Amino acid sequence: MRSIWKGSIAFGLVNVPVKVYSATEDHDIRFHQVHGKDGGRIKYNRMCSECGQVVQYADIDRAYISDDGAQVVLTDEDFEKLPAAEKHEIPVLQFVPSDQIDPILFEKSYFLEPDSASPKAYQLLASTLTDSERTALVHFTLRQRTRLAALRVRDGVLVVQTLLWPDEVRTADFGSLDEAPSPSEKELAMATMLVDSMSEDFHPESYTDDYQIQLQKLLDETIANGGEKVTLPSGGGQEADAEVVDLVAALQRSVDEAKKSDGAKKATG
Repeated sequence: MRSIWKGSIAFGLVNVPVKVYSATEDHDIRFHQVHGKDGGRIKYNRMCSECGQVVQYADIDRAYISDDGAQVVLTDEDFEKLPAAEKHEIPVLQFVPSDQIDPILFEKSYFLEPDSASPKAYQLLASTLTDSERTALVHFTLRQRTRLAALRVRDGVLVVQTLLWPDEVRTADFGSLDEAPSPSEKELAMATMLVDSMSEDFHPESYTDDYQIQLQKLLDETIANGGEKVTLPSGGGQEADAEVVDLVAALQRSVDEAKKSDGAKKATG
């Protein structure tokens, strides 16, 4: 894994230097958009709606449009002036009972590795969190964006999980639930029996992404079978195979020539 950020956890008067790594990765198969007629890749030009010219990335700034239509353009220099862009520490705000954090708030996870000659402070914080059964609420700034985050321990390693802000979670207000009848005692008893019969410990490794597996199988079989849906690269593998065949043929011709030459020598000898 490659570290994406370096800083330190501010734990009271104790600083815990850490390296940050993405804890998860996406294995979904990626597709490109192509022209259905000839398979050509679809390209999108960054064209200005005012002058009609294609704009390079270096000339692109970001704009905010207010509710009344006012537009504000900010440059990289504007974002660099914000305090969040200068932070290289993860300050601990408070410690809360772990079961009080609603899982719906969890966003993205990051592993923290100790970044000092002596990881004693790292181990101290990890042990304290484990023994207290509490989670540290921290501020975590990454890519010029400050998030509220949960700092906890997973298999002896400190993990930061960014949290959504409360106003980013929508309120579920469904009137149909207000009029829903309550289940009877018999229905509850039967449902509980069903739950008990299907209950066991959670082992995530026993579950597989069947959709991705079948999709990869479909792609592999389609490539193997060929046809109009498959376009082979103009270079690479096929040319290499042709070179091998040519080399074998050349060697065979060399052997044949050597045999002829040897036979001629014996005949004249």
